[in-house]
Amino acid sequence: MKIEEVEGIVLSETNYGESSKILNVLTKEYGLIGIMSKGCRKLKSKLGGSSRRLIHGIFYIHYKENGVSTLTNVDVLHSFSNILMDLEKLSYASYIIDIVKQVARQTEDESLLDLVLSALIKLEEGLDSLVITNILELKLLDYLGVKPSIDACSNCGSTKNIVALSSSHGGYVCGNCTNYDVITDEDTIKTIRLYAYIDLLNIK
Repeated sequence: MKIEEVEGIVLSETNYGESSKILNVLTKEYGLIGIMSKGCRKLKSKLGGSSRRLIHGIFYIHYKENGVSTLTNVDVLHSFSNILMDLEKLSYASYIIDIVKQVARQTEDESLLDLVLSALIKLEEGLDSLVITNILELKLLDYLGVKPSIDACSNCGSTKNIVALSSSHGGYVCGNCTNYDVITDEDTIKTIRLYAYIDLLNIK
């Protein structure tokens, strides 16, 4: 069986048998796939250090389309060691990869991998964990087809006097259209729009 190279990040891991793991890996090429890491829990296994959550790398696998692929090697690109040493960062990172895993079950868009990596890289660099997570949450809505309308009033199309975010209208509404769904101040309205359009990798 031919060995394929796929770029991905391990979102979760499950022990299998006495010494192996099944890794759930978000890949650019195939979306979310299961990969068997045989013997990785053995003390001298070459796969031990790379068969865990948050490992981003090039995975060399025997790919199986409708089943569990088999791992042969990994070239690690990011191990996110700073996140692993900080309990708060690790908590946010765990939440991020958990929700991304759920979204990945609904889409095979290869840009999803870039998005989660951007968020984790910024956590690794020490940026505000809550801000990064909020930005990611907002961007994930687009992959689920429920991105709110934030360029104009979602009811009448006006770009003036935006005063609220309405769940019933699916986005911003102006003063003339609001039914007092969720009233927000001007700074919050601007922040939500900024979060929706900002490139995570450009945040410093």
